[in-house]
Amino acid sequence: MTPPALTPPLLLRAYAMGIFPMAESRDDPEIHWVDPKRRGIFPLDGFHISRSLARRIRRMDWRIGIDEDFAATVEACAAREETWINETIFRLYRDLHAMGRAHSLEVREGDELIGGVYGVTLGRAFFGESMFSRRRDASKVALAFLIDRLKAGGFTLFDTQFLTPHLASLGAIEISRADYRRRLAAALTGMADFDPPGYSADPASVVQRSSQTS
Repeated sequence: MTPPALTPPLLLRAYAMGIFPMAESRDDPEIHWVDPKRRGIFPLDGFHISRSLARRIRRMDWRIGIDEDFAATVEACAAREETWINETIFRLYRDLHAMGRAHSLEVREGDELIGGVYGVTLGRAFFGESMFSRRRDASKVALAFLIDRLKAGGFTLFDTQFLTPHLASLGAIEISRADYRRRLAAALTGMADFDPPGYSADPASVVQRSSQTS
């Protein structure tokens, strides 16, 4: 039996079940589903802004943007020697973005895109897909502004899929599959807003709010 075509609605159903797609490489046309026994998440009140990162954010002359160039953000995330983002995945996430279900947060130096992160929203869950950095600390800055936005918008779950040493140094943790699914079920019962009305993301406020909760 031929498997059903992978479409944005099917992809959203997969996220609601706790699984996500990956390809073996950029040129591999096949997609496989991943359901890790141990799941990486960011407790939204647990992001760690070090003193050096706080100084970087307060004095930075970079600009933070939202959904200004989603495709370029995904392309930048895939521009590495090994990537799980093939053409099918790229197309699906562009479609999800057009539906308002996938978003990017970009860090710019002038007009140049130097860092960013993108992911999928469903209920009160944000499924972080990938991030990139072309300047020192650009991805850390992106995460700081993203987590501040997620908290302001009413999100309760930030799924990072896997736990890396980089994410762990910033406060991410690893939980069991069963614990993840309990948290996911709770997050899917409500609604959150990636662009909450009246939200202000000025650097000093982001640092202050993080210091109050971390």
